Amino acid sequence: MIGQILPPYVVAVDTTDDPPDAFLFPEEEAVISKAVDKRRREFTTGRFCARRALELLGEPPVAIPTGARGEPLWPPHVIGSITHCDGYRGAAVAAESAAAAIGIDAEPNGRLPDGVLSTISLPEERDMLRRLADRDPGVRWDRMLFCAKEAVYKAWFPLAGRWLGFEDAVISLRPDGTFSARLKVTGPTVNGRRLTGFSGRWLVRDGLILTAIVVAA
Repeated sequence: MIGQILPPYVVAVDTTDDPPDAFLFPEEEAVISKAVDKRRREFTTGRFCARRALELLGEPPVAIPTGARGEPLWPPHVIGSITHCDGYRGAAVAAESAAAAIGIDAEPNGRLPDGVLSTISLPEERDMLRRLADRDPGVRWDRMLFCAKEAVYKAWFPLAGRWLGFEDAVISLRPDGTFSARLKVTGPTVNGRRLTGFSGRWLVRDGLILTAIVVAA
Protein backbone atom coordinates (compact mmCIF):
# COMPACT_ATOMS: atom_id res chain seq x y z
CA MET A 1 0.00 0.00 0.00
CA ILE A 2 2.73 2.49 0.95
CA GLY A 3 4.41 1.92 -2.43
CA GLN A 4 1.60 3.86 -4.12
CA ILE A 5 2.96 7.13 -2.71
CA LEU A 6 6.67 6.42 -3.16
CA PRO A 7 8.87 7.02 -6.22
CA PRO A 8 9.86 3.94 -8.26
CA TYR A 9 13.44 3.86 -6.98
CA VAL A 10 12.19 3.22 -3.44
CA VAL A 11 11.38 -0.40 -2.54
CA ALA A 12 8.53 -0.91 -0.10
CA VAL A 13 7.10 -3.94 1.70
CA ASP A 14 4.08 -3.83 3.99
CA THR A 15 1.61 -6.18 5.63
CA THR A 16 -1.59 -6.10 7.66
CA ASP A 17 -0.75 -9.13 9.80
CA ASP A 18 2.20 -10.63 11.69
CA PRO A 19 3.85 -13.47 9.72
CA PRO A 20 4.65 -16.50 11.89
CA ASP A 21 8.13 -16.83 10.35
CA ALA A 22 9.20 -13.28 11.30
CA PHE A 23 12.30 -13.32 13.51
CA LEU A 24 14.80 -11.01 15.17
CA PHE A 25 18.58 -10.98 15.19
CA PRO A 26 20.24 -10.93 18.63
CA GLU A 27 21.02 -7.20 18.34
CA GLU A 28 17.35 -6.52 17.69
CA GLU A 29 16.16 -8.90 20.40
CA ALA A 30 18.18 -6.92 22.94
CA VAL A 31 16.20 -3.79 22.07
CA ILE A 32 12.80 -5.43 22.58
CA SER A 33 13.52 -8.02 25.27
CA LYS A 34 11.38 -6.33 27.96
CA ALA A 35 8.57 -5.12 25.71
CA VAL A 36 4.94 -6.18 25.96
CA ASP A 37 3.58 -8.57 23.33
CA LYS A 38 1.96 -5.87 21.18
CA ARG A 39 5.18 -3.87 20.94
CA ARG A 40 7.18 -7.03 20.24
CA ARG A 41 4.91 -8.02 17.36
CA GLU A 42 5.02 -4.53 15.83
CA PHE A 43 8.79 -4.35 16.09
CA THR A 44 9.36 -7.88 14.77
CA THR A 45 7.07 -7.52 11.77
CA GLY A 46 8.51 -4.10 11.00
CA ARG A 47 11.96 -5.67 10.82
CA PHE A 48 10.52 -8.51 8.73
CA CYS A 49 9.22 -5.97 6.19
CA ALA A 50 12.53 -4.12 6.24
CA ARG A 51 14.53 -7.27 5.51
CA ARG A 52 12.21 -8.24 2.67
CA ALA A 53 12.65 -4.75 1.22
CA LEU A 54 16.42 -5.03 1.56
CA GLU A 55 16.37 -8.34 -0.31
CA LEU A 56 14.33 -6.79 -3.12
CA LEU A 57 16.92 -4.01 -3.25
CA GLY A 58 19.63 -6.66 -3.67
CA GLU A 59 20.96 -6.45 -0.12
CA PRO A 60 21.45 -9.40 2.27
CA PRO A 61 19.00 -9.83 5.18
CA VAL A 62 20.90 -8.29 8.09
CA ALA A 63 20.13 -7.04 11.58
CA ILE A 64 18.62 -3.55 11.79
CA PRO A 65 19.45 -2.35 15.30
CA THR A 66 18.18 0.84 16.91
CA GLY A 67 19.94 4.15 17.46
CA ALA A 68 19.84 6.51 20.43
CA ARG A 69 16.56 8.12 19.32
CA GLY A 70 14.91 4.82 18.39
CA GLU A 71 15.76 5.22 14.71
CA PRO A 72 16.57 2.09 12.64
CA LEU A 73 20.26 1.74 11.80
CA TRP A 74 20.51 0.62 8.19
CA PRO A 75 23.42 -1.19 6.52
CA PRO A 76 25.97 0.95 4.67
CA HIS A 77 24.76 2.68 1.49
CA VAL A 78 21.08 2.09 2.33
CA ILE A 79 18.46 4.68 3.33
CA GLY A 80 15.18 3.57 4.85
CA SER A 81 12.24 4.03 7.18
CA ILE A 82 9.90 1.74 9.15
CA THR A 83 6.39 2.34 10.46
CA HIS A 84 3.70 0.40 12.30
CA CYS A 85 0.29 0.95 13.84
CA ASP A 86 -2.69 -1.25 14.70
CA GLY A 87 -3.27 -3.49 11.68
CA TYR A 88 -0.36 -2.27 9.58
CA ARG A 89 3.44 -2.57 9.37
CA GLY A 90 5.63 -1.31 6.56
CA ALA A 91 9.17 -0.44 5.49
CA ALA A 92 10.71 1.48 2.60
CA VAL A 93 14.34 1.44 1.47
CA ALA A 94 16.48 2.86 -1.31
CA ALA A 95 20.11 2.97 -2.32
CA GLU A 96 22.02 5.89 -0.84
CA SER A 97 22.88 6.89 -4.39
CA ALA A 98 19.17 7.43 -5.08
CA ALA A 99 17.77 8.85 -1.83
CA ALA A 100 19.19 11.08 0.88
CA ALA A 101 16.33 10.46 3.31
CA ILE A 102 13.04 8.57 3.61
CA GLY A 103 10.28 9.08 6.15
CA ILE A 104 7.09 7.01 6.20
CA ASP A 105 4.34 6.82 8.78
CA ALA A 106 0.99 5.05 9.22
CA GLU A 107 -1.93 5.87 11.51
CA PRO A 108 -5.54 4.70 11.82
CA ASN A 109 -8.01 7.05 10.14
CA GLY A 110 -9.55 7.99 13.49
CA ARG A 111 -9.60 11.11 15.63
CA LEU A 112 -6.63 11.98 17.77
CA PRO A 113 -6.99 11.42 21.51
CA ASP A 114 -8.22 14.43 23.48
CA GLY A 115 -5.56 17.02 24.11
CA VAL A 116 -3.09 15.78 21.49
CA LEU A 117 -3.93 18.22 18.71
CA SER A 118 -3.13 21.29 20.80
CA THR A 119 0.25 19.74 21.64
CA ILE A 120 1.33 18.85 18.11
CA SER A 121 -0.12 21.70 16.05
CA LEU A 122 0.29 25.41 15.42
CA PRO A 123 -2.64 27.86 15.16
CA GLU A 124 -2.32 28.16 11.38
CA GLU A 125 -2.38 24.35 11.07
CA ARG A 126 -5.56 24.14 13.13
CA ASP A 127 -7.18 26.70 10.83
CA MET A 128 -6.18 24.54 7.87
CA LEU A 129 -7.67 21.44 9.51
CA ARG A 130 -11.04 23.13 9.92
CA ARG A 131 -11.15 24.07 6.23
CA LEU A 132 -10.16 20.55 5.17
CA ALA A 133 -12.75 18.94 7.46
CA ASP A 134 -15.48 21.07 5.88
CA ARG A 135 -14.35 19.90 2.46
CA ASP A 136 -13.95 16.17 3.24
CA PRO A 137 -15.23 15.05 6.65
CA GLY A 138 -14.45 11.39 5.89
CA VAL A 139 -10.73 12.00 6.45
CA ARG A 140 -9.45 12.55 9.97
CA TRP A 141 -7.27 15.51 9.07
CA ASP A 142 -6.05 15.97 12.65
CA ARG A 143 -4.61 12.46 12.56
CA MET A 144 -3.14 13.10 9.12
CA LEU A 145 -1.36 16.16 10.47
CA PHE A 146 0.21 14.01 13.18
CA CYS A 147 1.11 11.35 10.60
CA ALA A 148 2.74 13.94 8.33
CA LYS A 149 4.77 15.38 11.22
CA GLU A 150 6.00 11.90 12.12
CA ALA A 151 7.15 11.37 8.51
CA VAL A 152 8.91 14.75 8.62
CA TYR A 153 10.83 13.80 11.75
CA LYS A 154 11.83 10.42 10.30
CA ALA A 155 13.20 12.14 7.19
CA TRP A 156 14.81 14.95 9.21
CA PHE A 157 16.71 13.05 11.87
CA PRO A 158 19.13 11.03 9.67
CA LEU A 159 20.05 14.25 7.85
CA ALA A 160 20.32 16.59 10.84
CA GLY A 161 21.14 14.21 13.70
CA ARG A 162 19.13 16.28 16.15
CA TRP A 163 15.64 16.64 17.55
CA LEU A 164 12.85 18.38 15.64
CA GLY A 165 9.81 19.40 17.68
CA PHE A 166 6.22 19.38 16.45
CA GLU A 167 6.33 23.19 16.52
CA ASP A 168 9.47 23.33 14.37
CA ALA A 169 7.77 22.53 11.06
CA VAL A 170 4.59 23.99 9.57
CA ILE A 171 2.58 21.41 7.61
CA SER A 172 0.37 22.26 4.63
CA LEU A 173 -1.97 19.39 3.74
CA ARG A 174 -3.61 19.47 0.34
CA PRO A 175 -6.69 17.53 -0.84
CA ASP A 176 -4.83 16.27 -3.93
CA GLY A 177 -2.81 13.76 -1.87
CA THR A 178 0.27 15.92 -1.31
CA PHE A 179 1.64 17.92 1.59
CA SER A 180 4.61 20.13 2.37
CA ALA A 181 6.54 21.01 5.52
CA ARG A 182 8.23 24.38 6.06
CA LEU A 183 11.01 24.25 8.60
CA LYS A 184 11.08 26.96 11.26
CA VAL A 185 14.60 26.03 12.32
CA THR A 186 17.87 25.96 10.39
CA GLY A 187 18.13 22.75 8.43
CA PRO A 188 21.18 20.75 7.40
CA THR A 189 22.89 21.03 4.04
CA VAL A 190 21.66 18.36 1.62
CA ASN A 191 22.94 17.98 -1.93
CA GLY A 192 24.85 21.23 -1.54
CA ARG A 193 21.79 23.25 -0.50
CA ARG A 194 20.35 24.29 2.85
CA LEU A 195 17.26 22.22 3.63
CA THR A 196 14.26 24.49 4.25
CA GLY A 197 11.43 21.97 4.08
CA PHE A 198 10.03 18.72 2.73
CA SER A 199 7.49 17.62 0.15
CA GLY A 200 5.41 14.50 0.70
CA ARG A 201 2.41 12.47 -0.35
CA TRP A 202 -0.46 10.95 1.58
CA LEU A 203 -2.98 8.15 1.07
CA VAL A 204 -6.16 7.18 2.91
CA ARG A 205 -7.24 3.59 2.32
CA ASP A 206 -8.76 0.67 4.24
CA GLY A 207 -9.11 2.68 7.43
CA LEU A 208 -5.50 3.85 7.39
CA ILE A 209 -3.64 7.10 6.78
CA LEU A 210 -0.20 6.77 5.17
CA THR A 211 2.33 9.55 4.63
CA ALA A 212 5.67 9.45 2.84
CA ILE A 213 8.60 11.80 2.26
CA VAL A 214 11.59 11.04 0.03
CA VAL A 215 14.51 13.40 -0.38
CA ALA A 216 16.30 12.50 -3.60
CA ALA A 217 20.09 12.15 -3.57
